[in-house]
Amino acid sequence: MGKYGLLTEKQYEVLKLRAKGLTQAEVASRLGMSRSAVAIAEKRALRKIELAAETLRVYREIMAVKVITLDEGVRLVDVPRTVIDEADKAGVKVKANFDYIFGLLRFKAGAGYPRLKKRVKIYLMRDGSIDVEETG
Repeated sequence: MGKYGLLTEKQYEVLKLRAKGLTQAEVASRLGMSRSAVAIAEKRALRKIELAAETLRVYREIMAVKVITLDEGVRLVDVPRTVIDEADKAGVKVKANFDYIFGLLRFKAGAGYPRLKKRVKIYLMRDGSIDVEETG
């Protein structure tokens, strides 16, 4: 694996320029490629990123001591207590307080206030860390 993870250098450059707002035609001109080659490189890069994200999700599930699924409508203020209670049951000391858990929900899952707007999964890891993923 190279300097750009799963991406080739060309794919990396294409994504970088597209992220700056350049059109595929502008990227092609800058990199000395055809517009169709840019489109193919971008599509393949995005697919690799999608597969990497899915692989990481599966890995998190495998490594988690507990996966807590919370449905839409759950009150945000109740979530930290739920996480801490589930950690206690699993014999894991959570490396987070109420504010951290609350902030992680709002940042990672775009959770609204005062209730969850979408279903979320909270991954409780062996080392006490947590991660949040929006699932619905």
